[in-house]
This record gives sequence, C-alpha cells and structure tokens, in this order.
Amino acid sequence: MNPYLKTSLKDRKPTLLVHQSISDLYQALNLPIEQELEFTIHFLPEIHTHIPFQSPVFRAEYFSFVFIKSGKGQYTIDDQQFSFEDRTVYFTNPGHIKSFDIERSDDAYIITLTETFLRENVNPQIFDEFPFLLAEIVPPMILGEKEYDELENLYQQINLEFRKDSPYKNKILGNLFVVLLLKIKEQFWHAYDPIEEGDRISQIVKSFKQKLEQQFKDQLSNNSHTLFQVQNYARELNLHPNYLSTVIKSKTGKSVNQWINDKQVSTARTLLKTTSLTVKEISYQLGFSEPTHFNRFFKKHTGMTPGDFKSS
Repeated sequence: MNPYLKTSLKDRKPTLLVHQSISDLYQALNLPIEQELEFTIHFLPEIHTHIPFQSPVFRAEYFSFVFIKSGKGQYTIDDQQFSFEDRTVYFTNPGHIKSFDIERSDDAYIITLTETFLRENVNPQIFDEFPFLLAEIVPPMILGEKEYDELENLYQQINLEFRKDSPYKNKILGNLFVVLLLKIKEQFWHAYDPIEEGDRISQIVKSFKQKLEQQFKDQLSNNSHTLFQVQNYARELNLHPNYLSTVIKSKTGKSVNQWINDKQVSTARTLLKTTSLTVKEISYQLGFSEPTHFNRFFKKHTGMTPGDFKSS
C-alpha cells in the first residue's frame, strides 16, 4: 500500500503525506536518498538543490534538529508558523503536521532520529534529562556567532562519525548527541517552560504524553507491572475514552494504542539491549501476563523474537 496521500503544494490542503521514516519523506520529495536508519545527518544544500523550495504538508514519526548557519525561510508546525535566518537552531518532535519553505540555503544541517535511538544510545530515561523534548512546540532560537560556533563544532563532529563504518557507530553518535543536547539545554532551554498554547486539545496531548512516560518510568523502576489501556489514561485525565482516542488520533496521527505499543517496543528493546534481565522478567515488567504473549507482540512489531534480538 502506498504510504503517501497526495497534497497540493499550492494551497496546502490538510491532506497529508504520512511518513514513518525520514527515507519516506525523501522518497516523496523525489530526493536521491535511500535510508532506513534511526539516526541521520545531512547537509541541506545537497538535499534541496533547487531553491526556492516548498515542501508538501507532512507528518513524521521522528525528531528533527535543524541548524541553519546561513539560510532563510519559514516552517509551520500545526497552525503555528516560524521564520528562520542565519544562525537559527530549532527542533520538532514526532506527530505534528509540518511544512517548510526554503528561500535561501547556503550552509545548514538536519539531524533526524527516533525515540528508540535516543533511549538505546543516549539515555533510557531521555525525557527526565531533557524534558523539553516532550514539549508540544518549541520556538526557534537565533544565536550569537560564538554560541553558534560551539554547536557547529559538535554537529560537524557528529557528521564526521556518521560517515564512518564502525561497530561502535551508534554509541559514538549517541554520546556526541547527548553533548549537543546538553549544550542546547544549557544555552537555551535550561529553564524552559513549554509554550502555553491555550488550546485544550494541545493540553490533552501534552498530559497524555507525560502520563504515558510516567507509566513506563514506573514500570522500569519496578513500581508497576500494569499494562495501561485507553480507559486507564482517560480516567487519569478525567475524559471519556472515546474523546481521548479521537483527540490523540486527530492531533498526532496515531491512536492511543499505537502510542502504547510503540512505547512498549521501544522500552523492550532498551531492556533487552542494556540489561541482564531475562525475556520472562522483561515481559512481566512490561505488564504482559505471559511471556508467550510478549514474544508474539515483540515479533509482530520488530520481525524478531525477544530472544533473537537479545542475542544479536
């Protein structure tokens, strides 16, 4: 089945290009890049060679960090539009409806990565250390020359390591990226308070994400082995389950169950890869009543059994 729905670039109708990976987006834009990686970094002038460029409207299931040393344009997240210029840094997180327009692109890089990569190679409790990653929308920052140079040194080092072939590549990239995140946190978002959007739906999404994150944090801390369902989160948020499901699906493009499943898979992969817990112990920790249920669930979503993934 074709994963894309056609959209008009002229009038930006709300029909979307839906992208599960960065390579899906590049394919839809007819760009000569074929990748199925959980971490990428690219020099934007090599990707978008025809300027000005206007993207389709799309929804992506990955984080994007954009570093504009020399360039100009605009990008839209949901119904909010922002401009970028020289020495602009901004990031977007999964689930939002996005588009962008490039008027000038001389020197700029984009890093894309998934939550799974962050958990496995940066920090299993990534959102505790960097809570701004959960923010619905974070406005861009325009830096001074000195501040930008510090970040440029880091992302150029990341780019260098990304081009190498090393058995430790992901760990190296993860460690370099955590330094980049710390610099971003230090310089711009150390006391960041997410935008007060005044939008009831946005607040529901934000609260749902926080409660989902807290549930899995409790599971990893052995405080709970309960597998939450839609009605549990609806009860926590004082909402009807059908209304919560409608809001989450319409705002993020994924159902509540998809969010829960993705979080389970991501957490399971992290536990299998970074701990000495057995498959049976992990299955109970994630709320499965029987290890066989966990085995079937994990294989359905990854194509591998938990045992095969752990041994690999």
